[in-house]
Amino acid sequence: MNDPEKTQSQWFLDEVLPHEGDLRAWLRSRFSSLNDLDDIIQDAYERMMKAHTSGPIVNPRAFLFVVTRNLALNRIRESKIEDGKIVEFDPLNVVDDSVIPSEKAAKSEEVQILVKAIQSLPTRCRQIITLRKIYGLSQKEVAKTLNISVSTVEAQGSIGLRKCMQHFRQLGYQTRKKK
Repeated sequence: MNDPEKTQSQWFLDEVLPHEGDLRAWLRSRFSSLNDLDDIIQDAYERMMKAHTSGPIVNPRAFLFVVTRNLALNRIRESKIEDGKIVEFDPLNVVDDSVIPSEKAAKSEEVQILVKAIQSLPTRCRQIITLRKIYGLSQKEVAKTLNISVSTVEAQGSIGLRKCMQHFRQLGYQTRKKK
């Protein structure tokens, strides 16, 4: 039987749910001020399921933690707005006095453009670029994870990078060639 709902449920039980204990512990340690951990985790599960229906998730654990972190940060931002407090909030807990607000905004915009560029890639290229550049895996590790050859990783990775650079150029950004 190849029932998509059963497959989706089984994927969730096998790939996502086993990480709940670690996720709760991490949330408690990182976001101790939040009271609604159950709601955040439930929202993260919903987003995981929606994302999984649109395509495979290469590393469900990492994706779960990133989604949950983003939801927690959004809750903190919302609570600060609701309380009427004006608080500078840096989600990475990094203080950098050398960066002025306009530079922060520009960097944020560039990150969003990069995300869109990666999302526009064909599935295999997107998987490879994400694993190599975001998760920092070696070509060999990517090949093993995706069950493809190292030469395919190299070729598809090059195509993906070229397409990302092309995306930036179309928007008027200068890209540097590696020397």
